[in-house]
Amino acid sequence: METISSVRGFKDILPGEVEKWRYAEEKAREIFSCFGVREIQIPILEKTELFQRGIGETTDIVEKEMYTFTDRGNESLTLRPEATASVIRAYVQHSLHAQDPVSKLFTIGPMFRRERPQKGRYRQFHQINVEFIGVGSPFMDAEIIILLMVLLRNLGIEGLQLELNSLGCPECRPAFRQTVTLFLRDRTEDLCEDCLRRRDTNPLRVFDCKVEGCRQVIAHAPQLLDFLCADCSAHFENVKEYLKIFDLPFEIKPRMVRGLDYYTRTAFEVTASSLGAQSAVAGGGRYDRLIAELGGPDIPGIGFAIGMERLVSLMPAANESFVQNPDIFIAALGDVPRLWAFALCNYLRMAGVRAEMGYDEKSLKSQMKRSDKLMCAFTLILGDREIQENKAELKDMKKGTQETIKLDNFDDIAEAIISKASGRNEEIV
Repeated sequence: METISSVRGFKDILPGEVEKWRYAEEKAREIFSCFGVREIQIPILEKTELFQRGIGETTDIVEKEMYTFTDRGNESLTLRPEATASVIRAYVQHSLHAQDPVSKLFTIGPMFRRERPQKGRYRQFHQINVEFIGVGSPFMDAEIIILLMVLLRNLGIEGLQLELNSLGCPECRPAFRQTVTLFLRDRTEDLCEDCLRRRDTNPLRVFDCKVEGCRQVIAHAPQLLDFLCADCSAHFENVKEYLKIFDLPFEIKPRMVRGLDYYTRTAFEVTASSLGAQSAVAGGGRYDRLIAELGGPDIPGIGFAIGMERLVSLMPAANESFVQNPDIFIAALGDVPRLWAFALCNYLRMAGVRAEMGYDEKSLKSQMKRSDKLMCAFTLILGDREIQENKAELKDMKKGTQETIKLDNFDDIAEAIISKASGRNEEIV
Protein backbone atom coordinates (compact mmCIF):
# COMPACT_ATOMS: atom_id res chain seq x y z
CA MET A 1 0.00 0.00 0.00
CA GLU A 2 1.35 3.43 -0.96
CA THR A 3 2.27 5.69 1.95
CA ILE A 4 0.60 9.08 2.39
CA SER A 5 2.92 12.08 2.52
CA SER A 6 2.25 15.58 3.78
CA VAL A 7 0.65 18.24 1.60
CA ARG A 8 3.12 20.16 -0.55
CA GLY A 9 4.25 23.29 1.26
CA PHE A 10 3.26 21.93 4.69
CA LYS A 11 6.12 20.80 6.94
CA ASP A 12 6.34 18.47 9.92
CA ILE A 13 8.29 19.81 12.89
CA LEU A 14 9.93 16.75 14.38
CA PRO A 15 11.33 15.92 17.83
CA GLY A 16 14.80 17.42 18.07
CA GLU A 17 13.60 20.48 16.14
CA VAL A 18 10.47 21.13 18.20
CA GLU A 19 12.63 21.81 21.27
CA LYS A 20 14.35 24.65 19.44
CA TRP A 21 10.97 26.12 18.47
CA ARG A 22 9.73 25.82 22.05
CA TYR A 23 12.89 27.52 23.37
CA ALA A 24 12.31 30.48 21.00
CA GLU A 25 8.67 30.76 22.06
CA GLU A 26 9.51 30.57 25.76
CA LYS A 27 12.24 33.19 25.39
CA ALA A 28 9.77 35.42 23.54
CA ARG A 29 7.18 35.06 26.30
CA GLU A 30 9.81 35.85 28.93
CA ILE A 31 10.96 39.04 27.18
CA PHE A 32 7.45 40.13 26.22
CA SER A 33 6.45 39.91 29.87
CA CYS A 34 9.19 42.41 30.78
CA PHE A 35 7.75 44.83 28.20
CA GLY A 36 4.18 44.37 29.44
CA VAL A 37 3.02 42.44 26.36
CA ARG A 38 0.16 40.00 27.02
CA GLU A 39 -0.79 36.92 25.00
CA ILE A 40 -3.95 36.64 22.91
CA GLN A 41 -4.99 33.52 21.02
CA ILE A 42 -7.01 33.97 17.84
CA PRO A 43 -8.78 31.53 15.48
CA ILE A 44 -7.00 30.27 12.36
CA LEU A 45 -10.25 30.66 10.41
CA GLU A 46 -11.90 34.04 9.81
CA LYS A 47 -14.52 35.60 7.56
CA THR A 48 -12.92 36.41 4.20
CA GLU A 49 -14.19 39.99 4.44
CA LEU A 50 -11.83 40.63 7.35
CA PHE A 51 -8.75 40.20 5.16
CA GLN A 52 -10.28 41.90 2.13
CA ARG A 53 -10.96 45.01 4.21
CA GLY A 54 -7.90 44.81 6.44
CA ILE A 55 -5.13 43.72 4.06
CA GLY A 56 -6.54 45.28 0.88
CA GLU A 57 -8.27 43.69 -2.10
CA THR A 58 -5.48 44.65 -4.53
CA THR A 59 -2.69 42.92 -2.60
CA ASP A 60 -1.17 39.68 -3.88
CA ILE A 61 -2.22 37.96 -0.66
CA VAL A 62 -5.93 38.62 -1.18
CA GLU A 63 -5.88 38.28 -4.97
CA LYS A 64 -3.79 35.12 -5.32
CA GLU A 65 -2.55 33.54 -2.10
CA MET A 66 -5.40 33.04 0.38
CA TYR A 67 -6.93 29.67 1.22
CA THR A 68 -10.60 30.64 0.84
CA PHE A 69 -13.66 28.42 0.67
CA THR A 70 -17.45 28.58 1.08
CA ASP A 71 -18.79 26.54 3.98
CA ARG A 72 -22.13 24.73 4.21
CA GLY A 73 -23.79 27.91 5.44
CA ASN A 74 -22.71 29.63 2.19
CA GLU A 75 -20.31 31.88 4.13
CA SER A 76 -16.90 32.68 2.66
CA LEU A 77 -14.14 31.75 5.12
CA THR A 78 -10.36 32.06 4.92
CA LEU A 79 -7.44 30.47 6.72
CA ARG A 80 -5.62 33.45 8.20
CA PRO A 81 -2.74 34.62 5.95
CA GLU A 82 -1.46 36.96 8.66
CA ALA A 83 -2.33 37.78 12.27
CA THR A 84 -2.69 41.56 12.62
CA ALA A 85 -6.17 41.77 11.09
CA SER A 86 -7.37 38.94 13.36
CA VAL A 87 -5.90 40.54 16.48
CA ILE A 88 -7.55 43.86 15.62
CA ARG A 89 -10.85 42.08 14.92
CA ALA A 90 -10.71 40.54 18.41
CA TYR A 91 -9.65 43.89 19.90
CA VAL A 92 -12.68 45.63 18.38
CA GLN A 93 -15.16 42.80 18.92
CA HIS A 94 -14.38 42.52 22.63
CA SER A 95 -13.95 46.29 23.19
CA LEU A 96 -10.48 45.90 24.69
CA HIS A 97 -9.97 49.64 24.32
CA ALA A 98 -12.63 50.15 27.01
CA GLN A 99 -10.64 48.02 29.45
CA ASP A 100 -7.34 49.81 28.91
CA PRO A 101 -6.51 52.64 26.48
CA VAL A 102 -3.15 50.97 25.77
CA SER A 103 -3.01 47.32 24.73
CA LYS A 104 0.20 45.40 24.11
CA LEU A 105 -0.63 42.00 22.65
CA PHE A 106 1.21 39.05 21.10
CA THR A 107 0.20 35.81 19.47
CA ILE A 108 2.18 32.83 18.18
CA GLY A 109 0.87 30.38 15.62
CA PRO A 110 0.46 29.17 12.03
CA MET A 111 -0.53 31.27 9.00
CA PHE A 112 -1.51 30.04 5.54
CA ARG A 113 -0.69 31.33 2.06
CA ARG A 114 -0.81 29.38 -1.18
CA GLU A 115 2.42 30.63 -2.71
CA ARG A 116 5.23 28.74 -4.40
CA PRO A 117 7.07 26.66 -1.77
CA GLN A 118 10.81 27.29 -1.59
CA LYS A 119 13.59 26.94 0.92
CA GLY A 120 12.48 28.58 4.17
CA ARG A 121 9.01 29.41 2.78
CA TYR A 122 6.01 27.18 3.27
CA ARG A 123 2.26 27.31 2.63
CA GLN A 124 1.73 26.76 6.33
CA PHE A 125 4.24 28.94 8.13
CA HIS A 126 4.48 30.24 11.68
CA GLN A 127 4.84 33.71 13.11
CA ILE A 128 5.34 35.57 16.33
CA ASN A 129 3.18 38.70 16.11
CA VAL A 130 3.29 41.69 18.46
CA GLU A 131 0.83 44.58 18.35
CA PHE A 132 1.00 47.83 20.38
CA ILE A 133 -2.40 49.54 20.21
CA GLY A 134 -3.58 52.90 21.53
CA VAL A 135 -0.59 55.25 21.28
CA GLY A 136 0.51 57.18 18.20
CA SER A 137 3.69 58.54 19.78
CA PRO A 138 7.08 57.84 18.17
CA PHE A 139 8.09 56.54 21.61
CA MET A 140 5.89 53.53 20.90
CA ASP A 141 7.55 52.97 17.51
CA ALA A 142 10.99 53.00 19.09
CA GLU A 143 9.87 50.77 21.97
CA ILE A 144 8.49 48.01 19.77
CA ILE A 145 11.62 48.05 17.60
CA ILE A 146 13.79 47.82 20.73
CA LEU A 147 11.67 44.87 21.90
CA LEU A 148 12.21 43.10 18.58
CA MET A 149 15.98 43.60 18.63
CA VAL A 150 16.23 42.50 22.28
CA LEU A 151 14.44 39.24 21.44
CA LEU A 152 16.57 38.48 18.37
CA ARG A 153 19.80 39.18 20.24
CA ASN A 154 18.72 37.05 23.20
CA LEU A 155 18.19 34.16 20.81
CA GLY A 156 21.83 34.45 19.77
CA ILE A 157 21.18 35.60 16.19
CA GLU A 158 24.12 37.40 14.61
CA GLY A 159 24.61 39.57 11.54
CA LEU A 160 21.40 41.54 12.11
CA GLN A 161 20.62 44.78 10.26
CA LEU A 162 17.75 47.07 11.22
CA GLU A 163 16.26 48.96 8.26
CA LEU A 164 13.82 51.89 8.54
CA ASN A 165 11.56 53.91 6.29
CA SER A 166 8.45 56.06 6.57
CA LEU A 167 5.42 55.32 4.39
CA GLY A 168 3.76 58.65 5.10
CA CYS A 169 0.07 59.10 5.82
CA PRO A 170 -3.17 59.86 3.91
CA GLU A 171 -2.13 63.51 3.82
CA CYS A 172 1.21 63.07 2.03
CA ARG A 173 1.00 59.69 0.29
CA PRO A 174 -1.46 60.68 -2.54
CA ALA A 175 1.05 63.10 -4.07
CA PHE A 176 3.74 60.44 -4.00
CA ARG A 177 1.36 57.86 -5.46
CA GLN A 178 0.48 60.14 -8.35
CA THR A 179 4.16 60.89 -9.06
CA VAL A 180 5.10 57.20 -8.99
CA THR A 181 2.19 56.26 -11.25
CA LEU A 182 3.32 58.80 -13.85
CA PHE A 183 6.92 57.59 -13.49
CA LEU A 184 5.87 53.97 -14.12
CA ARG A 185 3.67 54.82 -17.11
CA ASP A 186 6.79 56.01 -18.94
CA ARG A 187 8.45 52.62 -18.34
CA THR A 188 5.68 50.20 -19.28
CA GLU A 189 7.93 48.00 -21.41
CA ASP A 190 10.28 47.33 -18.47
CA LEU A 191 7.62 46.16 -15.99
CA CYS A 192 6.45 42.60 -15.38
CA GLU A 193 2.80 41.65 -15.88
CA ASP A 194 2.00 41.91 -12.16
CA CYS A 195 3.54 45.37 -11.86
CA LEU A 196 1.65 46.59 -14.91
CA ARG A 197 -1.52 45.68 -13.05
CA ARG A 198 -0.27 47.18 -9.77
CA ARG A 199 0.78 50.45 -11.45
CA ASP A 200 -2.74 51.86 -11.44
CA THR A 201 -4.28 49.97 -8.50
CA ASN A 202 -1.48 49.88 -5.91
CA PRO A 203 1.76 51.43 -7.24
CA LEU A 204 3.60 51.08 -3.92
CA ARG A 205 3.55 47.30 -4.41
CA VAL A 206 5.84 47.72 -7.42
CA PHE A 207 8.58 48.68 -4.95
CA ASP A 208 8.29 45.20 -3.44
CA CYS A 209 8.64 43.27 -6.73
CA LYS A 210 11.51 40.76 -6.92
CA VAL A 211 11.72 40.68 -10.74
CA GLU A 212 15.10 42.09 -11.76
CA GLY A 213 13.74 44.36 -14.51
CA CYS A 214 11.25 45.95 -12.10
CA ARG A 215 13.96 46.36 -9.46
CA GLN A 216 16.10 48.29 -11.95
CA VAL A 217 13.17 50.57 -12.72
CA ILE A 218 12.42 51.19 -9.05
CA ALA A 219 16.08 52.04 -8.38
CA HIS A 220 15.44 55.33 -10.20
CA ALA A 221 11.90 55.95 -8.92
CA PRO A 222 10.91 58.89 -6.67
CA GLN A 223 11.41 58.32 -2.94
CA LEU A 224 8.55 58.55 -0.47
CA LEU A 225 10.75 60.31 2.11
CA ASP A 226 10.85 63.32 -0.21
CA PHE A 227 7.05 63.64 -0.04
CA LEU A 228 6.49 63.38 3.74
CA CYS A 229 4.32 66.04 5.35
CA ALA A 230 5.70 67.98 8.32
CA ASP A 231 4.03 65.73 10.91
CA CYS A 232 5.26 62.49 9.32
CA SER A 233 8.75 63.89 8.90
CA ALA A 234 8.92 64.99 12.55
CA HIS A 235 7.55 61.62 13.68
CA PHE A 236 10.21 59.73 11.73
CA GLU A 237 13.02 61.96 13.02
CA ASN A 238 11.91 61.34 16.60
CA VAL A 239 11.86 57.57 16.08
CA LYS A 240 15.44 57.70 14.86
CA GLU A 241 16.55 59.87 17.79
CA TYR A 242 14.95 57.56 20.35
CA LEU A 243 16.72 54.53 18.84
CA LYS A 244 20.05 56.35 19.02
CA ILE A 245 19.64 56.61 22.81
CA PHE A 246 20.34 52.87 22.94
CA ASP A 247 23.13 52.96 20.34
CA LEU A 248 20.91 50.84 18.12
CA PRO A 249 22.34 51.05 14.60
CA PHE A 250 19.95 51.29 11.66
CA GLU A 251 19.98 51.96 7.95
CA ILE A 252 17.45 54.10 6.10
CA LYS A 253 15.90 52.18 3.20
CA PRO A 254 13.87 54.79 1.26
CA ARG A 255 12.45 52.19 -1.15
CA MET A 256 11.24 49.77 1.53
CA VAL A 257 7.49 49.22 1.53
CA ARG A 258 5.29 46.81 3.42
CA GLY A 259 3.26 44.25 1.51
CA LEU A 260 -0.07 45.13 3.14
CA ASP A 261 -2.23 48.19 2.53
CA TYR A 262 -2.82 49.13 6.16
CA TYR A 263 0.69 50.41 6.96
CA THR A 264 1.41 54.11 7.52
CA ARG A 265 4.39 56.12 8.75
CA THR A 266 7.16 54.04 10.37
CA ALA A 267 8.04 50.82 8.56
CA PHE A 268 10.90 48.58 9.64
CA GLU A 269 12.57 45.34 8.75
CA VAL A 270 15.33 43.24 10.29
CA THR A 271 17.54 41.23 7.96
CA ALA A 272 20.26 38.65 8.59
CA SER A 273 23.37 38.61 6.40
CA SER A 274 23.54 34.80 6.47
CA LEU A 275 20.21 34.38 4.66
CA GLY A 276 21.32 35.69 1.27
CA ALA A 277 18.75 37.29 -1.06
CA GLN A 278 15.70 36.34 1.04
CA SER A 279 17.24 37.94 4.12
CA ALA A 280 14.22 39.28 6.04
CA VAL A 281 13.74 37.81 9.53
CA ALA A 282 11.09 40.19 10.82
CA GLY A 283 9.17 43.23 9.66
CA GLY A 284 6.43 45.55 10.69
CA GLY A 285 5.20 49.08 10.94
CA ARG A 286 2.53 51.51 12.03
CA TYR A 287 -1.13 51.09 11.01
CA ASP A 288 -2.99 54.08 12.43
CA ARG A 289 -6.14 53.69 10.26
CA LEU A 290 -6.64 49.90 10.40
CA ILE A 291 -8.73 49.76 13.58
CA ALA A 292 -11.21 52.34 12.29
CA GLU A 293 -11.36 50.58 8.89
CA LEU A 294 -12.37 47.37 10.68
CA GLY A 295 -15.24 49.07 12.49
CA GLY A 296 -13.47 50.13 15.67
CA PRO A 297 -12.66 53.53 17.13
CA ASP A 298 -10.04 55.77 15.57
CA ILE A 299 -7.11 54.33 17.53
CA PRO A 300 -3.50 54.04 16.27
CA GLY A 301 -1.39 50.91 16.35
CA ILE A 302 1.98 49.45 15.42
CA GLY A 303 3.20 45.87 15.19
CA PHE A 304 5.66 43.37 13.79
CA ALA A 305 5.83 39.73 12.73
CA ILE A 306 8.75 37.31 12.99
CA GLY A 307 8.88 34.29 10.71
CA MET A 308 9.51 31.31 12.98
CA GLU A 309 10.99 29.10 10.27
CA ARG A 310 13.72 31.61 9.47
CA LEU A 311 14.17 32.56 13.09
CA VAL A 312 14.82 28.97 14.17
CA SER A 313 17.17 28.37 11.23
CA LEU A 314 19.33 31.29 12.44
CA MET A 315 19.51 30.24 16.09
CA PRO A 316 22.82 28.64 17.16
CA ALA A 317 22.62 24.86 16.94
CA ALA A 318 24.69 24.07 20.03
CA ASN A 319 22.55 25.18 22.96
CA GLU A 320 21.95 22.90 25.94
CA SER A 321 18.67 24.69 26.64
CA PHE A 322 17.00 23.47 23.43
CA VAL A 323 16.71 19.78 24.34
CA GLN A 324 16.01 18.59 27.87
CA ASN A 325 17.42 15.08 28.05
CA PRO A 326 16.29 12.61 30.73
CA ASP A 327 17.79 13.04 34.18
CA ILE A 328 17.89 9.31 34.84
CA PHE A 329 17.49 5.95 33.11
CA ILE A 330 16.56 2.92 35.20
CA ALA A 331 18.17 -0.24 33.83
CA ALA A 332 15.99 -3.11 35.14
CA LEU A 333 17.19 -6.71 35.00
CA GLY A 334 14.40 -9.21 35.62
CA ASP A 335 10.64 -9.23 36.16
CA VAL A 336 10.58 -8.04 39.77
CA PRO A 337 13.18 -5.28 39.16
CA ARG A 338 11.14 -4.10 36.17
CA LEU A 339 8.07 -3.76 38.38
CA TRP A 340 10.16 -1.77 40.87
CA ALA A 341 11.57 0.31 38.02
CA PHE A 342 8.06 1.00 36.69
CA ALA A 343 6.92 2.24 40.11
CA LEU A 344 10.07 4.26 40.77
CA CYS A 345 10.20 5.72 37.23
CA ASN A 346 6.66 7.09 37.35
CA TYR A 347 7.09 8.28 40.96
CA LEU A 348 10.16 10.25 39.89
CA ARG A 349 8.23 11.75 36.97
CA MET A 350 5.44 12.89 39.27
CA ALA A 351 8.12 14.47 41.49
CA GLY A 352 9.46 16.49 38.56
CA VAL A 353 12.34 14.23 37.48
CA ARG A 354 12.71 13.36 33.78
CA ALA A 355 12.97 9.58 33.97
CA GLU A 356 13.09 6.68 31.49
CA MET A 357 13.42 2.92 31.97
CA GLY A 358 14.04 -0.34 30.16
CA TYR A 359 10.71 -2.10 29.51
CA ASP A 360 11.96 -5.25 27.78
CA GLU A 361 14.14 -8.19 28.77
CA LYS A 362 17.36 -6.73 27.45
CA SER A 363 20.89 -7.07 28.74
CA LEU A 364 22.53 -4.48 30.97
CA LYS A 365 24.89 -3.59 28.12
CA SER A 366 21.94 -2.94 25.78
CA GLN A 367 20.16 -0.79 28.37
CA MET A 368 23.31 1.18 29.10
CA LYS A 369 23.58 1.91 25.36
CA ARG A 370 19.97 3.08 25.42
CA SER A 371 20.72 5.39 28.34
CA ASP A 372 23.75 6.75 26.53
CA LYS A 373 21.75 7.32 23.33
CA LEU A 374 19.11 9.25 25.27
CA MET A 375 21.95 11.30 26.82
CA CYS A 376 20.67 10.60 30.32
CA ALA A 377 22.58 12.29 33.11
CA PHE A 378 22.44 9.20 35.36
CA THR A 379 21.66 5.50 35.14
CA LEU A 380 20.28 3.48 38.06
CA ILE A 381 21.11 -0.23 37.80
CA LEU A 382 18.38 -2.34 39.36
CA GLY A 383 18.44 -6.15 39.60
CA ASP A 384 17.23 -8.89 41.98
CA ARG A 385 20.27 -8.51 44.24
CA GLU A 386 19.83 -4.75 44.51
CA ILE A 387 16.22 -5.20 45.59
CA GLN A 388 17.15 -7.85 48.14
CA GLU A 389 19.86 -5.62 49.61
CA ASN A 390 17.61 -2.52 49.36
CA LYS A 391 20.26 -0.53 47.48
CA ALA A 392 21.31 0.13 43.90
CA GLU A 393 24.16 1.61 41.88
CA LEU A 394 23.70 5.11 40.47
CA LYS A 395 26.12 5.88 37.63
CA ASP A 396 27.03 9.40 36.50
CA MET A 397 27.08 8.96 32.73
CA LYS A 398 29.31 11.95 32.09
CA LYS A 399 31.91 11.38 34.80
CA GLY A 400 31.75 7.58 34.71
CA THR A 401 31.60 7.38 38.52
CA GLN A 402 29.17 5.29 40.57
CA GLU A 403 27.70 5.51 44.06
CA THR A 404 25.37 3.33 46.08
CA ILE A 405 21.95 4.69 47.07
CA LYS A 406 19.22 3.18 49.26
CA LEU A 407 15.90 2.08 47.77
CA ASP A 408 13.74 2.23 50.89
CA ASN A 409 12.41 5.75 50.33
CA PHE A 410 11.34 7.00 46.90
CA ASP A 411 11.15 10.59 48.20
CA ASP A 412 14.84 10.49 49.12
CA ILE A 413 15.73 9.04 45.71
CA ALA A 414 13.77 11.78 43.92
CA GLU A 415 15.38 14.49 46.07
CA ALA A 416 18.85 13.07 45.41
CA ILE A 417 18.29 12.90 41.64
CA ILE A 418 16.87 16.42 41.51
CA SER A 419 19.86 17.72 43.51
CA LYS A 420 22.38 15.91 41.32
CA ALA A 421 20.66 16.95 38.09
CA SER A 422 20.62 20.56 39.28
CA GLY A 423 24.32 20.37 40.00
CA ARG A 424 24.98 18.99 36.53
CA ASN A 425 22.98 21.82 34.94
CA GLU A 426 25.00 24.40 36.87
CA GLU A 427 28.18 22.78 35.55
CA ILE A 428 26.87 23.09 31.97
CA VAL A 429 26.07 26.77 32.46
